[in-house]
Parts: sequence; C-alpha cells; structure tokens
Amino acid sequence: MTHPDPPPSPEPPSPEPPAQPAAGPARPATPYGSAPAALARFAVSSHVLRALASTEPTPEGLRLVTDIRRSKRLLLLRAVLDAAPGCEAGEWWGLLEESERQAPEAVRDVLHYPSTGVWAEETLRRLHAPQGPAPDLGHLGALAVAAALRAGTGFKTTLRPSHGRLALPTLGLLLPDRPGPLALTERSWDSGDVLPLHPLPGGRASLDDLDPYRAPAAGHPAPVRPARRLTPKGHKRWDTQWTGALTLLERYDSARADEAARLLRSVVPLGGGARSSGATLPAAAGSVLARGQSPPALAATLVHEVQHGKLAALTDVLTLHTADRTPRHWAPWRTDPRPLEGLLHGTYAHLALAGYWQRAALYGARGAWAQHARIRAQVAAVLPVLRDHPRLTLAGREFVDGMTDAERAMDELPPPGDRYATARRALERERLAWCAAHPELAASTGA
Repeated sequence: MTHPDPPPSPEPPSPEPPAQPAAGPARPATPYGSAPAALARFAVSSHVLRALASTEPTPEGLRLVTDIRRSKRLLLLRAVLDAAPGCEAGEWWGLLEESERQAPEAVRDVLHYPSTGVWAEETLRRLHAPQGPAPDLGHLGALAVAAALRAGTGFKTTLRPSHGRLALPTLGLLLPDRPGPLALTERSWDSGDVLPLHPLPGGRASLDDLDPYRAPAAGHPAPVRPARRLTPKGHKRWDTQWTGALTLLERYDSARADEAARLLRSVVPLGGGARSSGATLPAAAGSVLARGQSPPALAATLVHEVQHGKLAALTDVLTLHTADRTPRHWAPWRTDPRPLEGLLHGTYAHLALAGYWQRAALYGARGAWAQHARIRAQVAAVLPVLRDHPRLTLAGREFVDGMTDAERAMDELPPPGDRYATARRALERERLAWCAAHPELAASTGA
C-alpha cells in the first residue's frame, strides 16, 4: 500500500482469471474515464458465467464476485486520492499504510465496508462537479482513524465532527463533549463517549443505523430511505428477526445461507413507510437495505437482494446488453414498465427465489409450494423475452441461456397437483390486464 508523493492508488489486487477466454468485453466500472485496467483484466470463463447465471452458489462464483468488489473499491479510492487537493489525504493514507502493516485484515475491513463505497462515489462526483456541494474529504480521515483504532496503531490527528458526532466506519459514532475540531489518539474510542455499531447475531454482519453513508445523501436519487437511529428495543427486534431468518436459510438452503454470510457485511434498516421489502445499492457492495419483517419474509429478502449484488459485480466486468434505459418491458413483479437492465436484474433475483422456495417446500415449509409456483411462473414468462432480445451481447445471451437451464431444471421436482398450471393461468390474466393498461408496450411481453 506504500506510495511516493503524490499518493497513487492503493496497491491493485492481483485477480487470477480463469485460463479460458473471457465471455465478453469489459465495461467501465467508475463514473469517470474508460474501464480501469485492473477490472478489464478479469476474465469470466463460460463455466463460471453459467454457474453464476444459475444463481446457485459456487466457490468460483463467490471468489469472482469478491475479487471484483475489492478491485473496484481500490480503484475508487485511487480516484479519490488522485483528485483530492492538499496534503491531508496523503497524511491519512499514510496512517492507513502504517495500520495495514500491523493489522491488514482490520484495514481491509474498513476500506471495503459498504458505506465506504457510497462515500467514495459521492466524493468523486463532487470533486468532478466543483459548482456543487463540497466533497467530504474529511471522511478519509475517519476511515484512517477507524483503521488505526482497530489495528492498535499509535497516532495523533484532528478531525472535524459533523452535527456533533464523528462517524468511524465499522465502529460507530464518537460523540464529542464540545463543538469544533476534535483531537484524536489511539485511546479516543475507549475513553470517549461512543455509540457502537450494533452487531447482528450469528455472523460478521452489522445492523448499520449510524453511518452517514449507509445510503446516498438526501436529495440524491435513491430507491429507498434508511431508518433513523434505532432504539435498543428496535435492535432487539432486529436480532430476533435476523436470527430467525438465518435459521430458516440454514434449514432450507444451507448453500445460500453460507453465500449470504460471506457476501453481506451490513444490513441497513429501511425507514417507516418503505414500500419495498429490500434494496441493494451497487455502490454499497456487501450491504442490503431491508425492512423489519417476519423471519420467513426476511430470509426471502436476503436471498433476493444477494443476487442483485452478485449481478452488479458481474456487470462491472462484463457487458451483458447494449439496450438503453427506456422502460418498455412487462415485469410480473412490478406494475410499471421496466428497462432491459431492470428486467434482467429482477428475473435473476426471482429465479433464485423460485429455487429457494422449492427447497423450502421440500422441507415442508407452509405455503412454500404456492410461493415457488407463483414466482417460477413469473420467471418462465419473462425468460423468452430476454432470450429473444436483440440487444443482448454474446455474454448476455449465454447468461440468459444459463438462467433458462436453471429454470427448466425445476421440472425435476414439480409442486404437487396443478399448482404450477394454476399459477401460470393467473399470471396470464395479470399479463393481459397489464397489456390493456399499456397497449403501446404489449408487444414487449412476448405474447
């Protein structure tokens, strides 16, 4: 991680791409410039691409997603360092380097914490738009302090809290007893007034209701709104729901339970009145925004949202289609028309849900066959539209073929009776109603 002055990037990762040819071209992964070389080097073999397309967890797929996320994060931090004015950024990076020599895993956890990605992308936008709000470069100092505290590194630095609190990623909030700049040392967390991040039981994920970058800033386009700081009673309720959800995942689909444990670092509670049960922000890799809900519903939300994160990582290195963002497609799980990108993401996440509910049904979970039949019918109705879309790339076509194979494989363990046929008939009625409401888009339903 060492560098001369001026500071270059964090040391780039060394991904080990498969020996087979890449399945498609790489595309840019940051908002500025062309595709960085560290991401363009990733090669996705046909075997790994189809394994990811199935949504089923595999060691190769998990490794690829993890490596892509790490590479992208380091590239974002490099871009911030290159664009940041003054010498403070270099000093803070020096503290990160010193801490990494003592406790590399602790420093990596801070740098790769989901909210760090949101901060990095927001900071890059502001650095490249000087007429807008000033970038929060002081947060790099907060990252360095958090890493130093966790590594046990001796240090002295000064940071300026915001609104009477200093957010330290992966740790929580430091609450100063007076306004103004705050002098910090390696003893500040132990001796100060602190509000620690709440750890969720049974894994390394935290319930993050504290970090200011756990979701995009107010006014920035976002599909959801995070909850305010929870009470102890709210934390206890989440502990119960989380434990119940993990228990169900382990019982019904241990591979997906392990995948969620490995890929999720934080869960951000959604604010009251949220219409969505969950959401995933590409900038916050490793995080899920979720509404408090019953354990069965939360388990399904985790399965669903983890797939969005996996696909977001894959599309950082592969172009699956060249369609624009025009909403023109019917998605059975939505009332509004969707662009091809949204349709692909939704189909992928629902394919995983169909598989999860099928396994739950085989274990005797109440209502699981009905859930499986309904969701599988939705996926089966949309896959032909995806397969026939003219804007798919070769990699995209192979990916959709892999999804199709996984959906058809569900025939081996069909629901009892005519549940699936009934679900398809109900879905056809919904499709006709949607076409009547959107006659100009009826052809996009594949009818």
